[in-house]
Amino acid sequence: MIRTIVRGCAAGAAGTTALNAMGYADMALRGRPASSVPETLVDTVTTRVGIPLPDSDDKGNRLSGLAAIAGIAVGAGTGAAVALAHRSGARLPVWLGGALTGVLAMAASDVPLAAFGISDPLTWSAADWTSDVVPHLVYGLVTYGLVAAWDRRP
Repeated sequence: MIRTIVRGCAAGAAGTTALNAMGYADMALRGRPASSVPETLVDTVTTRVGIPLPDSDDKGNRLSGLAAIAGIAVGAGTGAAVALAHRSGARLPVWLGGALTGVLAMAASDVPLAAFGISDPLTWSAADWTSDVVPHLVYGLVTYGLVAAWDRRP
């Protein structure tokens, strides 16, 4: 079981790299700025759990670093969950498993935004949704593809 979790985390890390590459490519192609939403989420969560970051000149840098770590944790954790589900017998075609894995990761990222009142996906434009869905779909395909491929190894 530990081996499955480690492989799932590695698959999720690869998927996270692909997701980040898609996001950066979108920024480069459309000239859009980086989103501050992940930092706002980290700031909100740390404040609500009683360990807010102190106001200082470097608070933004700390929030940026913690937001990136949180994204990596969501990606690796989703990969581990998918690998465990796959090991338990939930074996789907890569296109379907990849899409569902992307939806799972997107939910893990977007539900907290809505729950904390940081962003309301119901108000997002088509461009906003595309900027969220496409990278998560790529994440899912890479992550699930690796999980499935490791299962087929002799």
